[in-house]
Amino acid sequence: MAFADEYKETAGEAIPIDREAFVDQYPHDAFIVRLNLAVAFGALGVGGLFGLIQALHRTGIYRGFVSSADYYTLLTGHGVLLALVFTTFFITGIFSWAVVASLDEKLSERLSKLWFGTMFVGTLLAGFAIVGGLTGGPVSADVLFTFYAPMAASPIFYLGAALLIVGSWVAGVDWFLAYRRWRAEHPDERIPLRTFMVLSTMLMWYISTLGVAIEVVVFLLPWSLGLIPAVDPLLTRTLFWYFGHPVVYFWLMPAYLVWYTILPKLSGGRLFSDPLARVVFILFVILSTPVGFHHQYVDPGIAEGFKFIAMTNTMFLLLPSLLTAFTVVASMEHGARQRGGTGRLGWLRALPWDNPAFSGCALAGLMFAAGGFSGMINAGMNINYLIHNTLWVPGHFHLTVGTAAALTFMAITYWLLPQVTGKNLKLKTVAMVQPFTWFVGMTLMSNAMHRAGLAGVPRRTAEPQYANVEFENVIGGIAEMRLQIAIGGTILFIALLMFLAVVVATWFGERSAKLEVNSELPKPLSGPEHSPVVLDDLRIWALIAIVLVAIAYGPPLWSMVADGLFAPGSPPIPV
Repeated sequence: MAFADEYKETAGEAIPIDREAFVDQYPHDAFIVRLNLAVAFGALGVGGLFGLIQALHRTGIYRGFVSSADYYTLLTGHGVLLALVFTTFFITGIFSWAVVASLDEKLSERLSKLWFGTMFVGTLLAGFAIVGGLTGGPVSADVLFTFYAPMAASPIFYLGAALLIVGSWVAGVDWFLAYRRWRAEHPDERIPLRTFMVLSTMLMWYISTLGVAIEVVVFLLPWSLGLIPAVDPLLTRTLFWYFGHPVVYFWLMPAYLVWYTILPKLSGGRLFSDPLARVVFILFVILSTPVGFHHQYVDPGIAEGFKFIAMTNTMFLLLPSLLTAFTVVASMEHGARQRGGTGRLGWLRALPWDNPAFSGCALAGLMFAAGGFSGMINAGMNINYLIHNTLWVPGHFHLTVGTAAALTFMAITYWLLPQVTGKNLKLKTVAMVQPFTWFVGMTLMSNAMHRAGLAGVPRRTAEPQYANVEFENVIGGIAEMRLQIAIGGTILFIALLMFLAVVVATWFGERSAKLEVNSELPKPLSGPEHSPVVLDDLRIWALIAIVLVAIAYGPPLWSMVADGLFAPGSPPIPV
């Protein structure tokens, strides 16, 4: 099948214009990618609806959808469906594409069906338990996204969460096996950048998910089944946050993969530096996990010194993000200048802002910069006390996961979906407007959330009361912030519907004789030959990461279990 010439290389690296589509070259792998995208977008639609209802309910604009008690069921569903299900399935989809396309190596059909099936069954079980909370029956899971003791969910929820994570582990095995087959035939070559990024991310994921796996399988599941009478709430909380912050990088590193490898092409140019990209992913492998105690600054039972270590490690994590900002912006500038852009900032006008895949990724990166600054506030021990458990925290979360990751995933779908379906994008005008609509909605909502957090407005509350409290010393008033959150949430839901409309129209459209996009990526300006070979030895970096985790977590975990694995104990508290 011939393609239209999407990319005009200008730096002497010839790119063939006639090639088969990804779906034609790798039909089974494209099928697996489509399955993952279908589940991801289904979760995105339902979770987004829950989010709209939450925004209208807690702001008091309209409380007729659910009771305030059921608000927490929707809050749990919103968090789990968007932060775990949507992200995990999208990531396994795009990672499968990235490995296959960059290695020219097919995945194992049997193994890929196994890990997708495991994740899908886990999602159905967890979703069934969450929705069960609306029926008033014995099955419920109103434990929020942060599921640790003493609040207890149905065992069905914990089993589903465990299967979702185990399935993602098996997916990683599938990708590592594909890499091993490729390595046997290419013993002296550097790991292709996309595969390097996938394998690095999975190493971080394996290390960081050990905590939540132990929490669920060893403690929460037998606890909810009545097999053990009590668990230590601080221990389960610590095991959750051991995973709870690195999971953010499991969402962001795929976005970085897009920004490093695809965004330069969409800009019209080439990646500025392959070596810098590899350094960034290695830094994430070794620094992402020993940081979780910064979510527990106000928890007793953890020595201040270990909280300080977590704060220091978190601040070090700014380095890979700053390197990314430099490299990605430099790549975009190179592309803009290839397109005729000039001047110190005038080159920005030459970028393809009418291409939704580009504009969505660029806007996501821009908003991630703001999320990084609010993240520095969260990481600081003293300043964290001011905003802990306030609306500031979800405001930050919506900038990072809700925009940097989610908007990037939606935007790159406009580029990826034609390649795995063989159909050109439909409703292009809607697609072109959608990233800007999301950006406006998120600007309004997250801005108001951050300001409300500074004013002390709590998070996780169905009906926050302000009758006897005035916040005159804060810019604007509570009523204005609540209205802004409601308007922002509504605009975000409209943007979500626009995205799903484009996806559905494309998915069920006619197969195209020629595609307007292709998977080929231009070579970087500075290639892997300019970086040390040791960067590709992932075993070394995994070992360093494990040593850092042992230093950061070993002594405090020992102090928690020294008086007994289940002591001080708490019985399950159903919600």
